[in-house]
Amino acid sequence: MPDAVVIGSGPNGLVAANLLADAGWQVTVLEAQDEPGGAVRSDRAVHPEYVSDTFSAFYPLAAASPVIAGLGLEKYGLRWSNAPHVLAHPLPDGRCAVLDRDREVTAANLEGFAPGDGQTWRELCAGWDRLGGPVLDALFTPFPPVRSAVALAARVRGAGGLRLVRELLLPVRRLGEEKFAGEGGRLLLAGNALHADLAPEAAGSGGFGWLMSMLGQSQGFPVPVGGAGVLTEALVARLRDRGGSVHCGRRVTEVVVRGGRALGVRTADGESVRAKDAVLADVTAPQLYGELLAPEHLPSRVHEDLRRFAWDFATFKVDWALNGTVPWTAPEAAGAGTVHLADGVDALTRFAAQLATGQAPDRPFLLFGQMTTADPTRSPAGTESAWAYTHVPHEIRGDAGDGGLTGRWDKGEQEMMADRMEEQVERYAPGFRSRIRARRILAPPTLQAADANLHGGAINGGTAALHQQLVFRPVPGTGRPETPVRGLYLASASAHPGGGVHGAPGANAARAAVRARGVLNTAAVTAQRVLARRR
Repeated sequence: MPDAVVIGSGPNGLVAANLLADAGWQVTVLEAQDEPGGAVRSDRAVHPEYVSDTFSAFYPLAAASPVIAGLGLEKYGLRWSNAPHVLAHPLPDGRCAVLDRDREVTAANLEGFAPGDGQTWRELCAGWDRLGGPVLDALFTPFPPVRSAVALAARVRGAGGLRLVRELLLPVRRLGEEKFAGEGGRLLLAGNALHADLAPEAAGSGGFGWLMSMLGQSQGFPVPVGGAGVLTEALVARLRDRGGSVHCGRRVTEVVVRGGRALGVRTADGESVRAKDAVLADVTAPQLYGELLAPEHLPSRVHEDLRRFAWDFATFKVDWALNGTVPWTAPEAAGAGTVHLADGVDALTRFAAQLATGQAPDRPFLLFGQMTTADPTRSPAGTESAWAYTHVPHEIRGDAGDGGLTGRWDKGEQEMMADRMEEQVERYAPGFRSRIRARRILAPPTLQAADANLHGGAINGGTAALHQQLVFRPVPGTGRPETPVRGLYLASASAHPGGGVHGAPGANAARAAVRARGVLNTAAVTAQRVLARRR
């Protein structure tokens, strides 16, 4: 009988398992799919000569995460690689906003959009120099982050106080307009905000856009050399090196509860796996509370709150094997690992409005990844392993384009949406389609079938909007990995601090389990001493 059972082998589940193993626990990880990794996997299914990241690809949060850094995964084969430029946002007129790891390069680029914008960027970077450490400490520790919050409050007072807090709570459109005279800086902030499901007019999107932009500036958007799956392989190898085990093709269907405590799990083949101390669930909150736990084990308010749980937008992704590099009109885009494709901030607002009203976007905002540019091992020299994803509504009520998309996502609709995305790339890179050697389409149902945590194609475990963050994540009054069932911990992106490959939800859950066992052991020793004195 292991000390702990971890449900799911995504990055959070594997981080949790590793930290428990470091504490001396015997850990068993059960994974429903035939291979570990969750949304951190890679393959050669698009073309045998090309490595494609199946889901996530760029990992600024992993590079910044003290959780990931503390595991020493370099000993298990993990190496990071960066593209020459972090990010580019080309415009139809040939101009291109560029984010580079050298802040002077970024500043010089933005100065070309409007005089003074380069200095504004330097000031944003200086603010990050003062606040970045405490911000990341607060992000990667359990809620409430008492120590890091105290340190952050002291730094905030010295960096502008309430004026700075106001800026971070602004919609990213407003923040960009207040900070930058030209379009370049506004595009970098707004495009990065849309890495989550935050519209340019959403409260708090300015803070998220600032965070992602500053991570790109300070850390880059690195990728694992050899493919995203190398990160998973390193986590699995480290766990096994410490006596842990990972079992694939073992779908958990129930968390077994007796007397208000989690005793283990039951799998789809009817087998029961007991756990001495804890069950950690790297699954979405709706799956844990709505499927794996019987209703009688939860307060009624949890079920009521879950009915209001908000998913982030659905995702539609296309992978390509290109027989040449992407023929960008703006030459700066050729050196960027990530390229944002939208005509401007107004186009981002238009895209977000279409999603909000249930319309399939006609000119989708694309996050485009050039993986060979970021890591030359991904495909033969002179070619490109590329991908792009966009968001679509979970329920499509109409098509802003002329194709009549309904959200059935049958083969015809998948091909139509993929063609629409390629047409968007063609607007910035004429001749792109002539270089496609092979492509793979991952529609929302395909994503969910490959990883149940990607519910309906949602990739962040729930919306990143303010009403479902901090103490409201996953439901009001929580914000921590503990659940109403003793010994059961939520270890997925549905828990604080949310989506992204950084391992914090898994680490928070593991530390809570270790702390709880310590408290129980202390209580048991105290009880034994009391009994001994009475004798």
